[in-house]
Order: sequence, then C-alpha cells, then structure tokens
Amino acid sequence: MRRLIVMVLGLAMMTSPAVAADAVVKDGDTVQLGDKVFRLEGIDAPELDQRCVNQFADPSACGIEARDALVKLIGGRSVACRDLGPDPVFKGRRLGTCAIAGETDSLSRRMVQDGFALNAVTGGKDRFAGDEAKARDEHKGLWQGCFVAPNDFRRWNRDAALRGAACREDKRAALIDAMFPDTPAMLPGCTIKGKIARRARITGNVGLYQIRGCPSYASLTKPNRWFCSEDDARAAGFRKAYNCRIKTTP
Repeated sequence: MRRLIVMVLGLAMMTSPAVAADAVVKDGDTVQLGDKVFRLEGIDAPELDQRCVNQFADPSACGIEARDALVKLIGGRSVACRDLGPDPVFKGRRLGTCAIAGETDSLSRRMVQDGFALNAVTGGKDRFAGDEAKARDEHKGLWQGCFVAPNDFRRWNRDAALRGAACREDKRAALIDAMFPDTPAMLPGCTIKGKIARRARITGNVGLYQIRGCPSYASLTKPNRWFCSEDDARAAGFRKAYNCRIKTTP
C-alpha cells in the first residue's frame, strides 16, 4: 500500500505543474520558490506575528518558532512544489503540495507531526487529523504550551478556544491578553502596521495597513498586526489606507 501511495504521489508530481528550487521560508506554512509563493496545502500554521504562551506560562513568539521549525525541517535542501492553483484565501499566493527533494512525506504532514501546524480541511479532505491528534497527545511543538488557532488570531477573536497542554480556563483572561495584546511588539524588520477594521469589509478586506510615511502611521499606536512587506499585508486581506499617497514599490 505504501508503495502504491508513493507511486501515485510521483505520478501526480509528473502530471501537474511543479516547481523545484531552493526555498525561502516566509512563515510556518508559506515558502517562496523563485517568483512563486506557495502556501502549504492542507495545514494552517501560526502567522509570523502571532503570539502564544509557552509551557512556563511566558509569552512566546510562536509564529517565529513555527517559521524556524520549517527552516530547520528543510535544512537547506531543495524543495519541490506541485502547483494546485491560486490560493482562495491568501491573495497573490498559490496552493502547493510541497516536499523536500527525495522525500515522500509532504512538508504539510511533517509540520503537523512536529506540532507546529494544524490540520486544515481543504477540498473536503481532512488528511492530517490523525497527525494532529498524535502531536497534541504527545505535547509536541505548540501543543506543550497554549495557543489559539491561526484563523482565530487573524480574525482577532478573543473568544477563541484555547489549545494546548498549558491552557487553563481559570487563567483564560490572562492567556488571552498575552495572545492578543493591546500594543503588540513590532517584529524586527517588519514595520507595516495592520488594523482590523469593519469599514475595510466594504472592499472585501479584513483591515487596513499603513507604511512608514503615511500621515496616520505614527498615530496608529495599537495595531493588531505587523507585516514585513506590503505583499504580506495584501495576502492577509489588508488594504492600504486611503490616506497613504506616497509612492511605494509593489
């Protein structure tokens, strides 16, 4: 059966558009190969600026931890991605089934097994639920601390379910405050401020972003998100604030 699965995967990689190259890891479920940015299909990892709480009850930069886990997993080896088409959620991204050259398990499965990503149902498929349950039971990666699902973080959902071995409902208020701080710290080199705003929904977005030089940049003292590039902000569903009229590089 395993041989059959390997043969089918190999056939799919031969019959579908694929890209193979050295990968640039953008976050725990996003890699760039050449000029294409792929989101790893079937999983959801913490956003780069997402915050969690570790097993010692201290705030942790779990988004960076997930990115670094993927960097370590790849280990400088070449990555091949089967292009599944435009990402229906993240603008400008492609969905990809990606694996390290010469390996059969996808990066998606490995990240879930290591506890740094969640299973995500896509196209009616729920392939990594067993891997997630095993990582949870063994307290791997994120599961040894306390966190919320990446989708809840993206929506700034303070009512989100708590996940992980270190979660305590009697400490919920403090845990939520740590994961959704009023003034989140800026990531090194990531200076773009994002603010979730209802008025952005008129244009099909979840929020607005401002770059340095925008008139209201300094006065936006409580951003919800920090982005490293305008491309990342747009992919997350944020649009540039209308009062930002300075010229920028796309």
